[in-house]
Amino acid sequence: MKILSIQSAVAHGHVGNSAAVFPLQRIGVDVLPVYTVTFSNHTGYGAWRGPMIDPSDVREVITGIEERDVMPQIDAVLSGYQGGEGIADVIIDAVARVKAANPNAVYACDPVMGNAKSGCFVAPAIPDLLRDRVVPVADIITPNQFELGYLTDTEPDTLESTLASVDAAMAIGPSTVLVTSVERPDRDEGTIEMLAVDARGAWLVTTPHLALKANGSGDVTAALFTAHYVATGDAKLALERTVSSVFDLLQMTLDAGDRELRLIEAQEFYANPRMQFTARQVR
Repeated sequence: MKILSIQSAVAHGHVGNSAAVFPLQRIGVDVLPVYTVTFSNHTGYGAWRGPMIDPSDVREVITGIEERDVMPQIDAVLSGYQGGEGIADVIIDAVARVKAANPNAVYACDPVMGNAKSGCFVAPAIPDLLRDRVVPVADIITPNQFELGYLTDTEPDTLESTLASVDAAMAIGPSTVLVTSVERPDRDEGTIEMLAVDARGAWLVTTPHLALKANGSGDVTAALFTAHYVATGDAKLALERTVSSVFDLLQMTLDAGDRELRLIEAQEFYANPRMQFTARQVR
């Protein structure tokens, strides 16, 4: 499998492509990383150095890949944090080029814009661009509950309202939705859930809620789910594999007391997930 991954990169820590590429490689995926920014560290530190990459330069890199006649081999395009607003057009164009060369390819969009605790943390124009232009051309989206609400102008909180919001998102264009953090008021105390929905049904998996803020965990989640889903076509299995791997990555990070993901140390959990969580069908 080949995945064209258009995301940010950092030198220190693991977010964007710096979080997504290695886990994908560890499960046997050939990744073509294209960078939208090159920062010293993620922006959660409050200070960072390095450039946002001009959209024209990002486009040039993709054109160079196309000139090597690689597009027909690409099975999926993956995008995450977009940096400047001009990147949206580049991503949309890249998806069109890949799909023209390989009609079976899919586009997975992680619509990174914020979370319920922090609100939006991207440039002001990005959320509307994602909602109005990028998500409609996506086959898979992986929002958290906050991002799902923004994309659909809804307020998902219960399982029922979250499923309704997913339906609204799928009406925009995507055929598969992974909600990466479902926090409904009637869930068991000390737990968090993840929800995967496609045309075959909806599956919910529950895990303990680990007490840490781990930048980049959503990027790992989106990458692994995309690869597993494209490989198997099975949303339940892709969800279970992804949750198993990411939970063990987070547990290792928490145990280490580290602010940055223990991405390398947790590599066996990607290659051989323990499958300690079972998803249940909720629709």
